[in-house]
Amino acid sequence: MQLCANKLDKKDFFGKSDPFLVFYRSNEDGTFTICHKTEVVKNTLNPVWQPFSIPVRALCNGDYDRTVKIDVYDWDRNGSHDFIGEFTTSYRELSKAQNQFTVYEVLNPRKKCKKKKYVNSGTVTLLSFSVDSEFTFVDYIKGGTQLNFTVAIDFTASNGNPLQPTSLHYMSPYQLSAYAMALKAVGEIIQDYDSDKLFPAYGFGAKLPPEGRISHQFPLNNNDEDPNCVGIEGVLESYFQSLRTVQLYGPTYFAPVINQVARAAAKISDGSQYYVLLIITDGVISDMTQTKEAIVSASSLPMSIIIVGVGPAMFEAMEELDGDDVRVSSRGRYAERDIVQATAHTFLSVPVPVCPIPRLC
Repeated sequence: MQLCANKLDKKDFFGKSDPFLVFYRSNEDGTFTICHKTEVVKNTLNPVWQPFSIPVRALCNGDYDRTVKIDVYDWDRNGSHDFIGEFTTSYRELSKAQNQFTVYEVLNPRKKCKKKKYVNSGTVTLLSFSVDSEFTFVDYIKGGTQLNFTVAIDFTASNGNPLQPTSLHYMSPYQLSAYAMALKAVGEIIQDYDSDKLFPAYGFGAKLPPEGRISHQFPLNNNDEDPNCVGIEGVLESYFQSLRTVQLYGPTYFAPVINQVARAAAKISDGSQYYVLLIITDGVISDMTQTKEAIVSASSLPMSIIIVGVGPAMFEAMEELDGDDVRVSSRGRYAERDIVQATAHTFLSVPVPVCPIPRLC
């Protein structure tokens, strides 16, 4: 939206006026709520304000006929701004004026009462008005975007021997391990958004039989050609089988599996596919520099990363990857958007669901 004004009242003794606009949304109880202020244009009675944007919700709260009041003020350094006048409109009225200039009379009720020949205190002209839609992730899902869910599980030795009750991978006959609980809590939510229910599942940080090679992205189903597991139950089954065959080792590298999912996401540019990588770990990250670089590179791709920390370890490094406060950066380059959602939780007996898509909930 852009507006200008013409022949506004002169309010400054040694100059003209320093006009600015204040937009108010009317409320059901007769009050008004400020929803926007323009910049001040100094020393003129014919200002042209810079184009600006107001969310439709802030302007009218979904009611296109709701009254929008616009006050015109003369700015004063001491904060006692002089009222020039006002006019009213609505979102519907503004939207009808998209292809033509619309002129509003600026009226000052006090001056109108005092002066019989009072006409107005100037005019404000709507120069341009357009509506841009901002689609949410839910809109893309409704429009047919398919979710591709990938799982990566930490098989490093810091998790403890799976045969011992103190291990985060402990295979108890009575309850699921901390890793299995985390996988079910998140996976059972996300799988509802993945139409084919085929989930690539990997482990990292383990020695693989028979030669004892250390791998940071081995398929849990032991099938390099097709790492897909059928549903979360299939992922759990492959996870349990891997625990019986591999040796927990290390170090903890995130970058390889992030880059693998990013390569798949880089092939999509039409919005038809979106990739979600779930990393479950005990919180120790050995390749922080490479992981940051991988996240920054992936931030322009249709993918998100959920990192769930299990166990009692400290998760400061994991929180550093979650760019809520400070955007992740690498080699002077910042992530284009925040694609990481990190959460730390010690899973005991009741799984705690988390949001499947960062920033969706």
